[in-house]
Amino acid sequence: MARILIVEDDANLRTLMTMRLKGKYDIVAECGGKSALARYEEGGIDLIVTDLMMPGMDGYALVETIRSMGHSTPVIILTAKDTIVDKGKGFAVGTDDYMTKPVNFEELCWRIDALLRRSKIANEGKITIGEVTVDKQSFTVTRGSDVYELPTKEFQLLYLLLSYPGKIFTKENILDSVWGYSSESDEFTVRTHINRLRNKFENFPEFEIVTIRGVGYKAVIKK
Repeated sequence: MARILIVEDDANLRTLMTMRLKGKYDIVAECGGKSALARYEEGGIDLIVTDLMMPGMDGYALVETIRSMGHSTPVIILTAKDTIVDKGKGFAVGTDDYMTKPVNFEELCWRIDALLRRSKIANEGKITIGEVTVDKQSFTVTRGSDVYELPTKEFQLLYLLLSYPGKIFTKENILDSVWGYSSESDEFTVRTHINRLRNKFENFPEFEIVTIRGVGYKAVIKK
C-alpha cells in the first residue's frame, strides 16, 4: 500500500482527506510545510498531496525544498488558488499535478494512481503487463522464455506508448519525444516504426498498438 503524505493546515479538511483516502492508501498527515518536510526526511513517502497557503513554510517552498534535495517523489498541489499564475508557479517549483478545491476525491485518487504508476516505471525502468516485461536497461521485451532485443528508437517508441496506456500520442508528440525537436525525421518514420512494432508483437495477448485515424497512436492494454 502506497504511503501518501497529506499536508493541510485546515484541521477539518485534513481529517476528511485522511478518512476518505485511508482505505486505499497508507496516510500520513501534517499541518504545515515544516513538519511535513521533517516527516518526509524520515523516508518511506511515495507521494505528497499539499496545500499551498500554510504558515511558516507554504506549499511552494515545500516542493522547491524537496526538489532541491534531489528527490523526485510525486507531488500534487491541492489549493483554492486557481489562476494561471498560481499554477505556473506550482509547476515551476517542481509539482507534478495541480488540483483546485473543493476536492473531488474520485478524481484525486485517479491522479494519485497515475502518478504512482509513472513513478514506479521511472524508478524501476520496467513496465510489466501480465507476462510481458519491457526493460529500459536492456532495451528488451520479454515474454516467458522469449526475449526481443529492439533497436533504440523502436524500444523508445514502445516504452513511451506503454508508459501511458490509453493516451493518444500525435505523430508530432512521438517525433519530439523519441527523435527530438531538431530531428529531420517525419511522419513516415513514425509509421514505419509503428508497423515494425506491430509485426513483432501482433500475437501478444497483453497489448496492442492502435491507430487513431488522422490523430496518432495509442497503446491499449487488453483485458
